[in-house]
Amino acid sequence: MKWHLPAGLLYDLYSGTSGHSQDNNGKGNNHSTLEDEDRVAESLPWKLTLHFTNWPSEQLTKLDSEGKVLQDAFMNSVKEASHVRHDSGQVVMSLGKDESIQLWTAVEKNDLHLFNAMNKKLLRPPGVALRHIPLKVYLPSAAPSASASTPSFGHMKVVQSLIAPNVSSRQPQTLGTALNSLLPTLFPSRRSPLLALPVLHGAIVPLGVSLEELAEFSAYADGFLHIAVVMMG
Repeated sequence: MKWHLPAGLLYDLYSGTSGHSQDNNGKGNNHSTLEDEDRVAESLPWKLTLHFTNWPSEQLTKLDSEGKVLQDAFMNSVKEASHVRHDSGQVVMSLGKDESIQLWTAVEKNDLHLFNAMNKKLLRPPGVALRHIPLKVYLPSAAPSASASTPSFGHMKVVQSLIAPNVSSRQPQTLGTALNSLLPTLFPSRRSPLLALPVLHGAIVPLGVSLEELAEFSAYADGFLHIAVVMMG
């Protein structure tokens, strides 16, 4: 498992839509049954087995005991998201050293109040316009056969492009229009999921939701919308 990806995204990638009820059209259903709730209860908390030997160095950068590698990976992702959002690295670079440390400390200690105070400076800096929505879409890829000579880890493909907050002056960008632009084969319709479902934070996201609002309220701590694509059927 790729440690540099958010745990919630890893859960979405490995669990798909298990535990989420759907109607006949493949849309999320708000009315869960007792069986649905039991299935979710059985799958949570997520149980992982940690191995402390045979680190896959060719696939993953090794972590250090001080946590500096993890901190650097997070801050690099924050910088990338900010650069995508404002078409410039000026906003994130304007953070002082102490503020950058406070942002990481807030994440490390799960301090929402401190995180919001720091993150607000990145999301809505005065006088700086929003240019693009930081979005990464993760596609499952086929695992290698048992006879493959080299093992593959993660089995995913990441799709990323510059997505404007508006399609036109009168039409805001929705998740559906963005996915239709990025992956028209999987999302031929901008309004209804026909072949695949977008999953974020363990929930199936409606295609009609505003992408700007989704990014403001549902982005991960690094500022990106990390969306897993789960095939239907």
